[in-house]
Amino acid sequence: PCRLFHGCNRLLTSKIISYYDSINQCKKELPEYFNFASDVLDEWSQLEKDGGRPANPAFWWVNDGGEEVKWSFEELGFLSRKAANILSEACGLQRGDRVIAVLPRVPEWWLLNVACMRTGIVFIPGTSQLTAKDILYRLQASKAKCIITNDTLAPAVESVMPDCPFLKSKLIVAKGSRDGWLNLKEL
Repeated sequence: PCRLFHGCNRLLTSKIISYYDSINQCKKELPEYFNFASDVLDEWSQLEKDGGRPANPAFWWVNDGGEEVKWSFEELGFLSRKAANILSEACGLQRGDRVIAVLPRVPEWWLLNVACMRTGIVFIPGTSQLTAKDILYRLQASKAKCIITNDTLAPAVESVMPDCPFLKSKLIVAKGSRDGWLNLKEL
């Protein structure tokens, strides 16, 4: 069934549904590789640019203090490509590598999630309630090459670093810098 969502017209929604229905009915070829970032996000961004879709937020985040972050599909695509470059270049990650994100649900959490989809990096989310022991277990079990966290949880990560020789890069989501960490906002 079609429904309106933030001003999205029924025609566009029905086009998307009919496209997937045609795949289910074997009328269209199922793509060999599907990438949400390029096959959906970038397509919707292009529809916005071409005027085929109203300019609605792709992402809208509000915290308890009333601070808002709104990104259009174009902005989310652009920012996720920048984040993907940081993961690939600054952190040295490749398709299939694992990254653990131990963050509260801040905008960067979703941005990094999309960046990982875009690059084929495996995104492993972790709650910000993890202890150092929990983080160590997840790092060792996953053999993640990168961890992303905030300044509150960075000390817990640092305390387990000697037991994680496969961990190659640490990315922090913070306003200030921290010794031995790459800063997402600065990069």
